[in-house]
Amino acid sequence: MSSFPEPQVHPDPERGAAVARDDRAHVFHSWSAQALIAPVPVAGASGSHFWDYEGNRYLDFSSQLVNVNIGYQHPKLVAAIQEAAARQCTIAPSFADESRSEAARLIAERAPGDLDRVFFTNGGAEATENAMRMARLHTGRHKVLATYRSYHGATAGSITATGDPRRWANEPGMPGVVHFWGPYPYRSPFHATTDEQECERALQHLRDLIMVEGPSTIAAVMLETVVGTNGILVPPDGYLAGVREICDEHGIVWIADEVMAGFGRCGEWFAVDHWGVTPDLICFAKGVNSGYVPLGGVVISAPIAQTFEQRAFPGGLTYSGHPLACASAVASIRIFEEEGILENVRKVSDTVIAPRLAEIAEKHPSVGEVRGLGFFWAIELVRDRETREPLVPFNASGAAAGPMNDFAAACRAEGLWPFVHFNRTHVVPPCTTTAEEMAEGLDMLDRALEVADRSAT
Repeated sequence: MSSFPEPQVHPDPERGAAVARDDRAHVFHSWSAQALIAPVPVAGASGSHFWDYEGNRYLDFSSQLVNVNIGYQHPKLVAAIQEAAARQCTIAPSFADESRSEAARLIAERAPGDLDRVFFTNGGAEATENAMRMARLHTGRHKVLATYRSYHGATAGSITATGDPRRWANEPGMPGVVHFWGPYPYRSPFHATTDEQECERALQHLRDLIMVEGPSTIAAVMLETVVGTNGILVPPDGYLAGVREICDEHGIVWIADEVMAGFGRCGEWFAVDHWGVTPDLICFAKGVNSGYVPLGGVVISAPIAQTFEQRAFPGGLTYSGHPLACASAVASIRIFEEEGILENVRKVSDTVIAPRLAEIAEKHPSVGEVRGLGFFWAIELVRDRETREPLVPFNASGAAAGPMNDFAAACRAEGLWPFVHFNRTHVVPPCTTTAEEMAEGLDMLDRALEVADRSAT
């Protein structure tokens, strides 16, 4: 496995105060009421840990925004960016660039089926935005179907496709987006009692929606292969194959949003490989290079690529396929293979995460369900296991979110940085996290859950 630099934690409160002061005075933060936040000044990071200027060190169970898949400050990845910068810092997308060409080839070689071309973007939102545009132009149709409990990004079209409350303040949005319910066995919108029922009824629900919306008007169905922020919702076996069948039946493009689920997070290059299915378009970002330099993209099937052989694709970005970003993607893919990172994810998931989370679920009355695969797990917290009442209400804020805030504070006091959303905490550390680090983090999580138990019956 990876050999990361030894952490050099040197407390410097005065410098940290200066960072916080300038941040408060001049930085406008996303998704935030500016006066109600106090961002932690981060002094450094290495491997699966980061630390602040006070000397507090955290085991990161969030991978920041579930994107630092290769860990912090991987020396080979840092060196690759430095070498690329010395060779060529930037070049416009209209030229052929060595790093861009190689990154595209390596990504295409690992993509399923006939997905063989790559359109590069600067991140995940631009990837889903352009994927929807491609689907509309390819089919000549305008509607896009996307699920509730989804997140596809914050640009105009991607936020419209998003199925969680972050969409609300951005409405009205792009016309033509229709939301539907995806599978969620623990809180089934279809009153299913088994995974098999959930799969069957969710697919019928999609068929019914397509019927009443008009198949000839629908360009695409866009799904997070495994729903990320909204709960690590792993689709039941057969669901994605059913979506593929439905899309083929009606000439609809299937877009797999793998911005969060791809590049090792689920123990595969792409999460769809877990089920052996092939979408028409795959959106990626985050784990492709762990955010060392902004990068995302769309992997494109042969028929859709053919649409734009003699017809210009009306979209582009100044920094599309930026040489430094692409060089980091090339290095990351090589590191994944040289260091067996996919194998680490599978092994640690099977031998540490799954059995330990099962023990935690049995022990704590606040745990309603654990679910996931790879390094992509969620713990759903409840007030009552029988009724499955969430520990906090949907989209809770202020005092209503108190029990989750208290739990998160308990994690941080243990030295664990959690990823919390609504009534869930996610286990999503870097894919380089060792079995020993994972066990340590789960022990911290176990102790912090005693705080959540106080709000459970």
